[in-house]
Amino acid sequence: MSEKEQQQEDNQMSFLEHLEVLRWHLMRSVIAVLVFAVAAFIFYDFIFDYLILAPKNPDFFTNRMFARVAEFTGVEALKINTAPFQVININMAGQFATHISVSLVAGIIASFPYIFYEFWCFIKPALYSNEKKHARGSIFYTSFLFALGVLFGYYLITPLSVHFLGSYSVSDQVMNQINLKSYISSITSIVLASGVIFELPVLIFFLSKIGLVTPDFLKKYRKHSVVLILILSAIITPPDIFSQVLVCLPLMLLYEIGIKISKRIQKKQQAEFDLD
Repeated sequence: MSEKEQQQEDNQMSFLEHLEVLRWHLMRSVIAVLVFAVAAFIFYDFIFDYLILAPKNPDFFTNRMFARVAEFTGVEALKINTAPFQVININMAGQFATHISVSLVAGIIASFPYIFYEFWCFIKPALYSNEKKHARGSIFYTSFLFALGVLFGYYLITPLSVHFLGSYSVSDQVMNQINLKSYISSITSIVLASGVIFELPVLIFFLSKIGLVTPDFLKKYRKHSVVLILILSAIITPPDIFSQVLVCLPLMLLYEIGIKISKRIQKKQQAEFDLD
């Protein structure tokens, strides 16, 4: 009996049985998110004072590094967030609602590797042994790229966005008073978007495995991808050229890495086809 026939016999399940298996994977993922969210809710002082509100302060790591570069180059414009603004709350339950929403976002970010592990466990039985072998390190690389994107968004894009949007003024008669909900939503959206965008090589990997993209296709539409990357950069960054360039560079690098990955997959598939 061939491997394909054996796998079909071992994994012959009804639609409802598949739904039941999926339900348990989703439940375990939700429980993981809730556990980390509760931890974030308890240690709210660290989450807010040392993580969420830190990028607007002059002593934040990125702000200090930009200040040193400004002193070295003599370009004063590189100094960012030198005058921290005050974040205000205007809703009765605003701080409590923000506490809960931030805890949930922190729970999603912290439990992301486990969520992907549950997803992998669900699709693993449907893969052949050679596919399992090739995708063995997918959990590590997916988690690593997501964490890298989150760190990139937090330490680079967030301080630049906070500085630009927090200090932007149309008139001296208008004073910025940043609402807590607006500040939190801006930071969380930037961080999560950065984490998702950094999954580009993983996306190319799976699309190449199922034959939807090829190295030639990615090379042919490289110029189009640059335009798309510029659009994505404009969405997740403040509207200044410096920030967009800083975001475009790693995304273009990830796209080139994706081409290398797709090329490697194509060679392996061609070698397997020649053996058959």
